Amino acid sequence: MESNAAYIDRNTEKVITKKDLNRMTWRSLFLQASFNYERMQACGFLYGLIPGLKKIHKDKDDLSKSMTMHMEFFNTHPFLVTFIMGIVIAMEENKEDPDTIRAIKVATMGPLGGIGDALFWMTLLPISAGIGASMAMQGNIAGPFVFLIIFNTVHFALRFGLMNYGYNTGVKAIDSLKANTENISRAASILGLIVVGGLIASFVNLTTPIVIHTKGADVVLQELLDAQIMPKLLPLAYSLLMYKLLKKDLSPVKLIVITVVVGIVGHVIGIL
Repeated sequence: MESNAAYIDRNTEKVITKKDLNRMTWRSLFLQASFNYERMQACGFLYGLIPGLKKIHKDKDDLSKSMTMHMEFFNTHPFLVTFIMGIVIAMEENKEDPDTIRAIKVATMGPLGGIGDALFWMTLLPISAGIGASMAMQGNIAGPFVFLIIFNTVHFALRFGLMNYGYNTGVKAIDSLKANTENISRAASILGLIVVGGLIASFVNLTTPIVIHTKGADVVLQELLDAQIMPKLLPLAYSLLMYKLLKKDLSPVKLIVITVVVGIVGHVIGIL
């Protein structure tokens, strides 16, 4: 039985071109321009789809129905949203039932949010920022530009590539997404943690000048930690402390103030 929500004009015609897909991809940059806590990214999502929807739905009632449906709650990773947009516009072009399209949106926005966080914030950002910061700290003015180039090359390649992939594969891509979501997120998280560990060892500079006096000899605590226990143990311990405080809802500004105070007090009393 056909849904009551089905479109009036069920004639299908391939009207979406490469130019349309690129135009919608550029508009996806405004996904969060009208972000709100009632519908999250819904308005930005509809804004990105409008060029395609207007070409697909010649009937005004169908266009109104589609636009109303896409104004419902929506929230996913802003860099990977074009994958969903590509699938949705392919389904709209095929005049699929709006309820089916709605279900596809709900099924994909959650997994892509998790993948995006692991891929971009825990992996790509630390790697690209680490490379750029390392160059800048050596006095190379190209450091900030290298960071922006690396990050945005991957960002825009995925944004445009996923729009075309989602449109060309349609609903078939969802099975692959569901099957690999956990593996992709886990792999990206592991890589991200490795990078963060490397950044801690490279950029967090925390040592102690404490010397322990014994009968036989004087023991330099820092040399003991580095040689006998674990190199860079103090930077790791302090970074883990900051992470724990961050998880307790302390703001980054407060953590910076704490770090400054600890550094000054520690130096005055001679333990740092």
